[in-house]
Amino acid sequence: MPTLREINVSQYPVKRGKVRDVYDLGERLLIIATDRISAFDCVLPDPIPQKGSVLTSLSEFWFDRFADRYQHHLIEVVQDKVPDGFEPVADQVRGRSMVCRKASVVPIECVARGYLAGSGWKEYQAQGTVCGIPLPPGLQQCSRLPEPIFTPSTKAEVGHDENISFEEACNQVGREVMTRLRDTTLALYAEASEYLRSRGIILADTKFEFGQADNELFLIDEVLTPDSSRFWPADQYEEGRDQDSFDKQFVRNHLQKLCDAGQWDKTDPAPRLPSDVVEATTARYLEAHERITGRPLAQA
Repeated sequence: MPTLREINVSQYPVKRGKVRDVYDLGERLLIIATDRISAFDCVLPDPIPQKGSVLTSLSEFWFDRFADRYQHHLIEVVQDKVPDGFEPVADQVRGRSMVCRKASVVPIECVARGYLAGSGWKEYQAQGTVCGIPLPPGLQQCSRLPEPIFTPSTKAEVGHDENISFEEACNQVGREVMTRLRDTTLALYAEASEYLRSRGIILADTKFEFGQADNELFLIDEVLTPDSSRFWPADQYEEGRDQDSFDKQFVRNHLQKLCDAGQWDKTDPAPRLPSDVVEATTARYLEAHERITGRPLAQA
């Protein structure tokens, strides 16, 4: 199945992230979700077929669902007519690209956690905290937290993001802004968690990004996708162990086994992914899309 690693259109300035190519169209941005996948802050050499289309379609679903209560940057998903200059790559752009309003990016990643997983579980084992927030004793791996917590982190241009305290985030962007972002993040998490439960999915944690324009705050980037969230099948959930998932944790787990065996040190170049891992990851992303939206991914 064809995959997309990169779009090249020389007519416009472009900024390439780990997954997205962002073209500056002047008054607007064109954000193209490629099939690249990153883990441990490294872009892997093997793309995941259909991944970019899943991320775009899911983000559109959530932006539409939240639109009457939370502003966002999405103007339209490119389906038919492509922006001027992108005609030669029209088939690659359709279905995986969003025309968006410009914003000044708030340099804080806003994370909501409802379960004890990932780096949070490791920190809790060592210190009884998650991102410095004390938690009750006796919790297990993947335990549900007494209530969701907000754990901001820096948004690094290169290298690793770093967890910071709410106070440190306030020092960076202002208390009024961070209070609004915290409250919005937790409200979005609560609403999404309730909906996903009805679709047989546990939302363990997720991250949001926000921008500012004309003194307004609004959602940007992607929202509640398998790249930005931990999605667990509710009917298989059992605390005290790692969970099956519909997200890129499947890839992280494979890579962690290589690290544990001394075959990789989480630096570039990242190792190739076996074909069965690539295929299983695509299947998980497609299942997440169908469970969440109630429909299979439309083929461009």
